[in-house]
Amino acid sequence: MQESVQKLVNDGKMLPLMEEFYTIQGEGFHKGTAAYFVRIGGCDVGCHWCDVKESWNADLHPPTDTGLIIENSLKYSDVVVVTGGEPLTWDMSLLTQGLRDRGAKTHIETSGAYALTGEWDWICLSPKKVKLPKKEIYQKAHELKCIVYNKSDFAFAEEQAAKVSDHCILYLQPEWSVREKMIPMIVDYVMKNPKWKVSLQTHKYLNIP
Repeated sequence: MQESVQKLVNDGKMLPLMEEFYTIQGEGFHKGTAAYFVRIGGCDVGCHWCDVKESWNADLHPPTDTGLIIENSLKYSDVVVVTGGEPLTWDMSLLTQGLRDRGAKTHIETSGAYALTGEWDWICLSPKKVKLPKKEIYQKAHELKCIVYNKSDFAFAEEQAAKVSDHCILYLQPEWSVREKMIPMIVDYVMKNPKWKVSLQTHKYLNIP
């Protein structure tokens, strides 16, 4: 990447855009809601079950003018979900400021592994064992989404739930490839621990992005 372009990316004036699309939010509190998704490249958290591993290498995704991302988003929706990759690898301040100045609601899906930048109407914190969230994001998260791949993930989820605010909504979501095995365990766990809710990747059942 050219040095001048790299500086623009570092400043948040350009972002490594992997893809952007208008669809239905499939997970968590806002499931079923139409939203414009902006997927930003770059992630070093490296979950082995990640279903968008092609997002990890930011160099594969063209630095795109942040103003253009804002314009594209607003053509479709006033709800914009920023995901990745790990979007907080980059400075989100200019993106969220531009969207909010135009009346859009800003949502982010993040592992919390990097410092929180930007102004967000909704923060979905999905912590990962391999690179834990920064301390400051726990009290700002609106929902906690813990992915359940095996039985040990329930204990991890409880550890994470102890750190968020009392207003944070708690979700357990089966990892897609083992959903048939884990869904009965999650259902049983939530019935015994009703502070939790079940989240499913409904967009995959609907066969939409």
